[in-house]
Amino acid sequence: MVLAGEASGDEHAARVVAALKARWPRSRFLGIGGERMKNEGVELYAELDGLAVMGLAEVIPRLPFLYRLSKRLVSLLDRGDVDLVIPVDYSGFNLRIAKAAHRRGLPVLYYIAPKVWAWGARRVRKLARYTNRLALIFPFEVEALVRAGANATFVGHPLLETSAAEPDRRAFCRKWGLDAQRPILALLPGSRPQELRRHLSIFLEAGHRVEDRSPEVQLVLACASSISPSAFRALAVPVVDDARSLLAHSAVALVKSGTSTLEAALEGTPCVAVYRTHPITYAVARGLLQVDRISLPNLIAGRDVVPEILQNQATPDRLAELILRLLEPDCTERTDMISGLLSVRASLGEPGASMRVAGLAEDLLKDAWGPRLPG
Repeated sequence: MVLAGEASGDEHAARVVAALKARWPRSRFLGIGGERMKNEGVELYAELDGLAVMGLAEVIPRLPFLYRLSKRLVSLLDRGDVDLVIPVDYSGFNLRIAKAAHRRGLPVLYYIAPKVWAWGARRVRKLARYTNRLALIFPFEVEALVRAGANATFVGHPLLETSAAEPDRRAFCRKWGLDAQRPILALLPGSRPQELRRHLSIFLEAGHRVEDRSPEVQLVLACASSISPSAFRALAVPVVDDARSLLAHSAVALVKSGTSTLEAALEGTPCVAVYRTHPITYAVARGLLQVDRISLPNLIAGRDVVPEILQNQATPDRLAELILRLLEPDCTERTDMISGLLSVRASLGEPGASMRVAGLAEDLLKDAWGPRLPG
């Protein structure tokens, strides 16, 4: 059973499934996820359009659906259809399934551990208790989880297994009707509908202010695979479906805080990280969080590499000012940020995370099956 509830988790889980299928071509996979997992042959009991919610206030309307889904998945555990459970991120839901599997004596390999280290010791201990192995993608996670009793391994970051689909700038610009001679400002407002509602209009307003003061700049929007292109149809801004290549060829990026900030780091692209959520969710989070940074480059570096602009601080004028400074080729802020992003990249290990996770899965199955495990 493989469980992913977000676009990035679907992508990373699909690679693990492919690595496991290479070991056991006749194996069966079931779970929750998106198109990439489906393309790898996973039997899906729910897809991303019903799963991709985040935040306390935002998740409340989805609770009945998620409750029914969890009961259905637990029934599969009870039927004996599952030999190994691999939750991938998506903490609130996946931790419940991990707990159910643990209680039934099924091995649990948690890949991309939920950020419980940011929420306090009690959640860290729960994660350690309900899992047999943890496959971690950030080096700074290991110490706290091992201290809590987890069997944790740093496997490297799965984004290192991919690169820009179109590395040639001229070819990329030709494909999307852009001018290769003009700088690009990439706008990445999120991969969930609720994130678009809170970020898209502000990102566009900030981008237009940048255009007003720096007319050579081209605005380009990235559309995540989990978002229908119709969400951008009425906009007079180019929209691309290849965010990684867009980041590779952009001078600066305005990014909803999340995985995309790390993709910007891997491409060495200066960025401004923004996060806006429901006021209730934000108030609760501020009271619970045990960290003073939220963007991944800053968490990995242990210092402020990229600016983080939260909630109502994210005004179009403020964002435009930050972007305009970063567009200056030789300004100290830009060169210092690029240096910091390169250091973040260097700390993420080597490519091959999916194969390492598949190896951990094989170890758990050998422990459970012994000599009966198919070759």
